[in-house]
Amino acid sequence: MTAVLTRRPGLAKIRTARSPLYLVCLGLVALITAAALLAPWGVPHDPNTVDLGNALAGPSAEHLLGVDAAGRDTLSRLLLGARTSLLGPLGVVAFSTLAGVAVGMTAAWRGGWLDSVLSRSTELVFAFPGMLLAILIISVYGEGLFAPVIALSIAYLPYVSRLTRSLVLAERERPYVSAYQVQGHSALQICLRHILPNIAPVVLAQSTINFGYALMDLASLSFLGLGVPALTPDWGRMVFDGQTAIQHGYPLSAILPCVFIVLTVVAFNVVGERWADRVARRDR
Repeated sequence: MTAVLTRRPGLAKIRTARSPLYLVCLGLVALITAAALLAPWGVPHDPNTVDLGNALAGPSAEHLLGVDAAGRDTLSRLLLGARTSLLGPLGVVAFSTLAGVAVGMTAAWRGGWLDSVLSRSTELVFAFPGMLLAILIISVYGEGLFAPVIALSIAYLPYVSRLTRSLVLAERERPYVSAYQVQGHSALQICLRHILPNIAPVVLAQSTINFGYALMDLASLSFLGLGVPALTPDWGRMVFDGQTAIQHGYPLSAILPCVFIVLTVVAFNVVGERWADRVARRDR
């Protein structure tokens, strides 16, 4: 009797509902990503050029969104700030997803004492606030993206790990896994070549949601002066620098980066949740 190996539809089979809100958010994600990639060639001015004689000037033909308290072009800093503001969350999502999938898959497949140790370890990470961990690491390593990205990657790892573990436990009960084991496939082959593609849509949806939250956390650290260096264009840092302008009745340089942060976080969350909802409906 020949075993019939069946696999659930993978990432390519997902068909996301074409709702107006989803399409708008997906377009916004694409637009912000394109702006971040093309910013070095499309900024109208040097974002770090200081012109104190033109400080807090409103929108004009030369400066479409005005300038900040140091006379720096707001539009240029917003566009280049997108690179830093998206690069940090991307690093957090990449590291936490790779490590979380590895930990969760190992715990689910091996089981026993190893599963208990890994599960208890992730629960300990849950008990420690990610922002506090980031502040502690930044106090040791200083300013820059490296310290907060590593800290938040550790903080986000349990979310991916626990999700992966539950998905792999469910996949292990499916007939195709037993069929591959009978044919002599190793555990590593089954996990990487067959189980991983099947759980990838759910993990991707969760990682997309995590991206928005990581962006907000990193922007908060930059606002507190604990993220990127002072001269680096960054949305969170721009909000911090704009506090002085607000006190003088010129809130635009602080409001605009806030709007960009909110729109980006909402867009990524809507896209991620819609993907997760679509996957859930497919599995019913």
